Amino acid sequence: MSKSDPPPSYDESKQQPYGPQPYPPYGYPAQPPVYTGPGQPGIHPQTGLWQGPGYPPSAMPSFITPAIFSSNLRDAEGIPSTDIWESMRVRHAFIRKVYLILASQLFMTTSIIAVFAFVEPVRLFVIQNPAIYWVSLPVYLVTYLMLVCCEGPRRRHPWNLILLFIFTLALSYMTGTISSYFDTKAVFLALGITAVVCVIVTVFCFQTKVDFTSCTGLLCALCVVLLVTGIITSIVLSYQYVPWLQMLYGAFGAIVFTLFLAYHTQLLIGNRANAISPEEYVFGALSLYVDIVQIFLFFLHITGRSN
Repeated sequence: MSKSDPPPSYDESKQQPYGPQPYPPYGYPAQPPVYTGPGQPGIHPQTGLWQGPGYPPSAMPSFITPAIFSSNLRDAEGIPSTDIWESMRVRHAFIRKVYLILASQLFMTTSIIAVFAFVEPVRLFVIQNPAIYWVSLPVYLVTYLMLVCCEGPRRRHPWNLILLFIFTLALSYMTGTISSYFDTKAVFLALGITAVVCVIVTVFCFQTKVDFTSCTGLLCALCVVLLVTGIITSIVLSYQYVPWLQMLYGAFGAIVFTLFLAYHTQLLIGNRANAISPEEYVFGALSLYVDIVQIFLFFLHITGRSN
């Protein structure tokens, strides 16, 4: 505007105001957004430090831990479910193998007992020739110690089955020889009671939550007491036969080995404080077989008087 120009009128001054212009908005000019690359799943995308002019910078983004989904569900101990089912299949196959071997052992032992006890000529021959019994005793002890103490022969096929067969044959002959000294009815009754007790204990061990595998110390103490009681009973009965003492010793021994049967059955089943490895099927069958034979012999002391 030059000096010769007239001043604006009132209406013109209202339409185009003069004077100081308003200040620009506070803040910094908008900046281009920072490139953060492809976003990560489960994390908020990063934003620029400035949202626009006149506004403070936004807060830091909150990180959310992504949920991890897996096809292998896990139990409380962190074991994948596929491993659980696989171990269950292995354990079930192990149990079937052990009981199949045990059934073969018991069939052999029951057959020998039946022949020795019910066939009179064989019974008389066994009684008149006790030397065979004393020969089978060291065979029984050697094979038993080899199978229990030596891991190599116990796990090596087919030597483990051969040793187990020799052990079963020796113990079956010894059991049949002992049975031949008792009345036939007592032998038959002891066989029936033993079968019933074994079935009840097995079903109980599969159903109960009581853990017998944690009672190893108690069972060892009972075994020592049974050994001392057996020595004292043998000394007393060698001088004078006392029927009630023999029955008392038989009852105590049957109770102890019934507990051992429950202990070894739960070791076989697993899911307890202690368990047998699936590779130890020979040891599992051996343990159950010895327990059942001992239960039968102690019941035989209860049900019948020896000649």
